Amino acid sequence: MNKLQIIADLDDFIVVNKPAGLNFHSEDGEAGLVALCASQLGYQLYPVHRLDKVTSGLVVLPKHSDVAATFTQMFSARAVNKFYIALSDTKPKKKQGWVKGDMGKARRGAYKLLKSHDNPAITRFYSYSLAANVRGYVLKPYSGKTHQLRVAMKSLSAPILGDGLYGGSQSDRTYLHAYALEFRYKQQQFHFCATEFEGEMAPYFTQLAGEIDNQPWQLDW
Repeated sequence: MNKLQIIADLDDFIVVNKPAGLNFHSEDGEAGLVALCASQLGYQLYPVHRLDKVTSGLVVLPKHSDVAATFTQMFSARAVNKFYIALSDTKPKKKQGWVKGDMGKARRGAYKLLKSHDNPAITRFYSYSLAANVRGYVLKPYSGKTHQLRVAMKSLSAPILGDGLYGGSQSDRTYLHAYALEFRYKQQQFHFCATEFEGEMAPYFTQLAGEIDNQPWQLDW
């Protein structure tokens, strides 16, 4: 495959823009994101968080085991703010707000939102009208559940475009993108954005990014 886009290459870690459709870990003899990055750069990298295969966007990969331990703790403590963008061709139940609820297993490897709140998945979102039958979403997860954002969008009656598992309309890809990261590390504040988008509907991602001046952390979260 083509070279992966490295957003940042610093002393302790890199930030890479993962393509949609690429496994995070190597599976069935096919190299995943971490292995491909290590091969491209020529040194070992340590996974500390992950993205679904269908999701594109930012991944932090530390270069040293001690740095990986620090980042693992940061992700566990919710000290890394993650911002996603998504597209849907369906109008949501509400234009902005919260989606909260426990998540349970459904059929075919999917999950569903429950009415209980014992250990809830928590997501906040803003939506923007981009064109006829195209709506953009900026999403911030406050928890780290599997398929959390995909389930949240379905619960809003606005499944992500291309996300067939959750009822999204057919498209060339699932339009969910890990768009930005914000965190403090070694007394320095970092902001990263992945502003190169893939797919036939990519211009709408660009339009949505412009709506928020490429600074999702400035929204009222």
